Amino acid sequence: MLRELHISNLAVIQDVSLELAEGLNCFTGQTGAGKSLILGAFEMLLGLRPAARDMLRPGCKEARIAGMFELHDEDVVHEVGAILDQEIQLGDQLLLVRKITATGRASVVINGQPVTGAMVKAVGQQLVDIHGQHDHQHLLKPSNQTFILDRFAQGTRIRKQYTQTYHQLHDLIRRRQTLTASSTLRCQQLDLFEFQASEIDDAQLVEGEFIELSARHKWLTNVHKIQRETGHAYQALSDSEGSVIERLQMIVHVLGDLEELDKDLAKSSGAIRDATLALQEGAFDLGRYLDRIESNPSELDDVEDRLNIINRLASKYARNRVSTDPIEETLAYRQQIQQQINQLQVENADQSSLDEQIKKARTSLKTLGGKLSKKRHAAAKKLKPLIEVQLAELGMVDAQFQVEFSETDKDGALNGLESLEFMIRTNPGQPARPMRKIASGGELSRIMLSLKSILADSDRISVLVFDEIDANIGGRMGTIIGQKLRSLANSGDDGSHQILCITHLPQIAAYADRHLHIIKQVQGKGKARQTQTTVLALEGENRVSELAEMLAGTDATSTTRKQIKEMLAGVG
Repeated sequence: MLRELHISNLAVIQDVSLELAEGLNCFTGQTGAGKSLILGAFEMLLGLRPAARDMLRPGCKEARIAGMFELHDEDVVHEVGAILDQEIQLGDQLLLVRKITATGRASVVINGQPVTGAMVKAVGQQLVDIHGQHDHQHLLKPSNQTFILDRFAQGTRIRKQYTQTYHQLHDLIRRRQTLTASSTLRCQQLDLFEFQASEIDDAQLVEGEFIELSARHKWLTNVHKIQRETGHAYQALSDSEGSVIERLQMIVHVLGDLEELDKDLAKSSGAIRDATLALQEGAFDLGRYLDRIESNPSELDDVEDRLNIINRLASKYARNRVSTDPIEETLAYRQQIQQQINQLQVENADQSSLDEQIKKARTSLKTLGGKLSKKRHAAAKKLKPLIEVQLAELGMVDAQFQVEFSETDKDGALNGLESLEFMIRTNPGQPARPMRKIASGGELSRIMLSLKSILADSDRISVLVFDEIDANIGGRMGTIIGQKLRSLANSGDDGSHQILCITHLPQIAAYADRHLHIIKQVQGKGKARQTQTTVLALEGENRVSELAEMLAGTDATSTTRKQIKEMLAGVG
């Protein structure tokens, strides 16, 4: 609901502040007084019309348009909060301010937060529905018509369930497409990893094995040299005439005899004796070692074969060479590809699971969509005669209304299993056309008034603006329109719509809860003369005078004033 509208330094408006009522607000005034300017300023505020610098009042550096709204619909609060990324509560006020400078720069602030033109336009479409300018009207958009028909059909809950299921289905389809697109590559990768894992597993590698085998291979390839040279050493030590040990034993015997003659030889004699004993033990161990040496060519072949297997696997899978043990790196690679094998197997299982989930989601979507379609068709059938009665009462006796449905593909669309659009035939012999293609502004406004009168409880837009609604009609029809506007202003979900109506007919203006009179005056003298538009809220005799002048012109008589008072009394 629009509580206040303030305009300053815009064209012929120096400073105007409007306080608006909850019900029907009518704007009256002579042609050219500035009624369209005020509506245009309102559209600029909402981002529905470009704000050009040539609209600036001469001599001013900045024009300013501000509107204070109150939010009383939960859906609107949610949508506006999402657009602005602000925390907004039911009943909060929303202050929109647009500034236009002499340089042509325009800026918009909502609740103190700078916003883009697209954002303020999106907010404006949630707050206000302007009838008279085709591209600004909420009800002309098929997507909004679908939403309103669903509310009229009491199908909003099913529609939300359908929309959630639709998103779930298409998320599953996207995931399935991603898996399908990579299916061949995934199978190839799985085959490769499983082959590599099998190859490594078949080798039955053991950590530390490579170091032991390398040492054994070195010994086996040098066994003959080891046997030959070890034999020579053994013979030199003890297994030959005049061996080292034999000669040492003789020396030990001699020194033992001399030790009895000179005790100073005891230390040297003992050391040589100990060394001789140590050499005897070493020679004994060397002899045992020689006895154990066996040349086994088949073992060397086995060790070489095993090392070849290890080195071949290491050349393929132990590429980092961080460790000196290639088996350690090969087994680390085996562990790594097992994780990838598990992931690829899960993805293959996911693909099968997704097929089942998609099947269930499609079934659920079809069921919900069928229920929603049934409600929509029933609501469209119920709506048709109600709208046509309203149109006939507004002078469009031959007009016919219908809702046209078009089926979507097998997975439906975001809003259901069919798209829909409100169609209207205004004259006999002509085909029904989409409402958005109706040419006449006044005719379109009356169609909108008919729709709003029936769909008021289904329409969350609480601020309605009607322009040109009285085009090409007389006083009798004006009374009917006035009655319908008053009725519409008190028929919303929360008890009321707020209506702003520009009219030239006193029969409509008489029904206003607040009557605003727009006056254009020339002030000043000589070169200082300036045109200025002001807005007055009319009550009592002032209102009677304005309505009388609207009815009979400047020649209004006391009889005319009496007629106006009777008209106001009849309105109540």
